[in-house]
Amino acid sequence: MEYKKGYVYEQMDLGGPTDVREPYFKEAVSEMMRARTLCAKANAVLPDDPSYVAYLEELFGRKLDDVRILTPFICDFGNRVKFGKNVFINHSAVFSASGGIEFEDGVMLAPSVRIATINHDVNERHTKYTYGKVAVKKNAWIGMGATICPGVTIGEYAVVAAGAVVTKDVPAYAVVGGVPAKVIRMLVPNEQKE
Repeated sequence: MEYKKGYVYEQMDLGGPTDVREPYFKEAVSEMMRARTLCAKANAVLPDDPSYVAYLEELFGRKLDDVRILTPFICDFGNRVKFGKNVFINHSAVFSASGGIEFEDGVMLAPSVRIATINHDVNERHTKYTYGKVAVKKNAWIGMGATICPGVTIGEYAVVAAGAVVTKDVPAYAVVGGVPAKVIRMLVPNEQKE
């Protein structure tokens, strides 16, 4: 069967499944190698040398003058990540981004945040994958070592505590923590300043 260019990404956007044995998956493999290579190049540059940013700009296909990403940094699908303005990604972030990640304006990630947008099919775990886009809304803050699972939306001004594992959507202005993450308290909207 013939598949048009971009078919694998259409399937990812639908949540999958995709099958690594099918010819359409070669497009995804090419992007993974491109992304991993560019991350390796960025990570090989000393952190006080701003030239590493050029590799990340190539990875994401956009200027990063309004986004700051510290290395080391790992992302397997640069073409599936979207940034708003004034986004800050601290060092050691890992983005498994095939299902899509969107960061709105003002988002902050502490060191060692992991975001997953892909999962293995339970029964055919070696060959089939499912997907869920992760959306991080305006001015959300994700703490050190937190893990965000596929399909989760982090609401505006929400705070994810260090080490939390987020398996469900986080409401706007909520502070969540734990494994799995639960709401600890709600912030009063006027406590936040833009």
